[in-house]
Amino acid sequence: MELEGRLRFFENKTILIIGATGFLAKVFVEKILRVQPNVKRIYLLLRASDNESATQRFCHEVKGQDLFNVLRKSLGANLESYVFERVTPISGDICDVNLGIKDDILREEMWNEIDIVLNSAATTNFDERYDIALGINTYGALHVLNFAKKCIKLKVLVHVSTAYVCGEKVGHILESPFYMEETLNGTSRLDINAEKELVEDYLDKLRVHGATKEEITSTMKDLGIKRAKLYGWPNTYVYTKALGEMLLGHFNQNLPLVIIRPTIVTSTYKEPFSGWIEGVRTIDGVIAAYGKGKLKCFLGHPNTIMNVIPADMVVNSMIMAMVAHANKSSQIIFHVCSSMRNPMKLSSLSDFISLYFTQNPWIDRNGKSINVRKLIVFSNIARFQAYMAVRYKLPLKVLWLANLVLFQYYREIYITLNRKVEVLMRMVDLYRPYVFFAGCFDDSNTEKLRVAIRESGVNVHLFDFDPKCIDWKDYIMNTHIPGLIKYSMKR
Repeated sequence: MELEGRLRFFENKTILIIGATGFLAKVFVEKILRVQPNVKRIYLLLRASDNESATQRFCHEVKGQDLFNVLRKSLGANLESYVFERVTPISGDICDVNLGIKDDILREEMWNEIDIVLNSAATTNFDERYDIALGINTYGALHVLNFAKKCIKLKVLVHVSTAYVCGEKVGHILESPFYMEETLNGTSRLDINAEKELVEDYLDKLRVHGATKEEITSTMKDLGIKRAKLYGWPNTYVYTKALGEMLLGHFNQNLPLVIIRPTIVTSTYKEPFSGWIEGVRTIDGVIAAYGKGKLKCFLGHPNTIMNVIPADMVVNSMIMAMVAHANKSSQIIFHVCSSMRNPMKLSSLSDFISLYFTQNPWIDRNGKSINVRKLIVFSNIARFQAYMAVRYKLPLKVLWLANLVLFQYYREIYITLNRKVEVLMRMVDLYRPYVFFAGCFDDSNTEKLRVAIRESGVNVHLFDFDPKCIDWKDYIMNTHIPGLIKYSMKR
């Protein structure tokens, strides 16, 4: 399809979106409703007891968000009718066969009508329970694929993954697929079905032994990290997303399949307005902890590229990939990133964060300013451990001994300090693969898509996803951090 018809491509089309309450899905829905009023139908799959509850979730968690303020302002009182003439929330579950859609008549209607399937559902917790991560990120992807195969008018299936399925690879990382049984360390044969059976066996044993909910959760989290590291991945999230890609590649049977691999997704750059964000994601946990005075140091190499990409650019790339790859009986992968086009170093990000909160202190719930010092970033583990020993672990040991002698007189101080140490060490452990990441994502397919759009001679600004235009200091200090603070204040 010629790209100048990119907007017309969505005319009279029916789209199914899985993961409809997720960050990227919301930005996608708002964009389509704003730029293509002639879309026929958008089915939104939401976890809910019934369709009425799904509609309530949509109204509260999607349509009711500030993200829809541009549409709200332009349509006024007509927003409700405009949206529900085009959007149909339905109850379902990606973890179930047929996506958990129980209404036989509705399923048949969907299979006869749907042109585009977008799967942006995921659990993005690095240390998610292994059973949950497998259910959503791995087998959920297969359930979406099997549902898409029954859609007789299907033009394209788009699956949102993550660029970090590559694990801790170094050097040039290509937009290449995973194959069944593939591992990153090459040491073991990976059998996805055997992993599922392993999880079920663990759960059965835990139940037989009367394990508590907390014990089951802890065991499943530990198992996920253990299995991920066994095969060469740093955490459960990227590992189970890679397994999902394997299943898609193996079973897609020449469906038009697009896999979008974004890097670290941040607040919107321009659309529908700058700075919209939802959820404290990846680098945001570090930013918020530092601004609140809870984080004084961190670990990472100053030359590490912090590969961030605004959410609206990711969504624009998804839309353009749908248009470009429609009706092509093949799989294509797009890295949506900034490392090739406009890299930002960890040292720069650290400077921007420190400068922002020095000039604009975080205001706590009591209305008091939280003053912070420049964030200390250690470039190697040895220096970090030495700092932690002197700054935290030694005082903790002294407090522990004092509590023994003085009948827990310093108990609250000890608990508070120990909690701060635990938060810091957990952050360091989870983020370590990314703050020392030495890979550079090739984005040849994505760049070809940009070139095709530019050469089509149409206005590219409506679907811009070229990070080269971003001034990182301006974006981080004047867009992203203010957006993050605004979101945090609402929680």
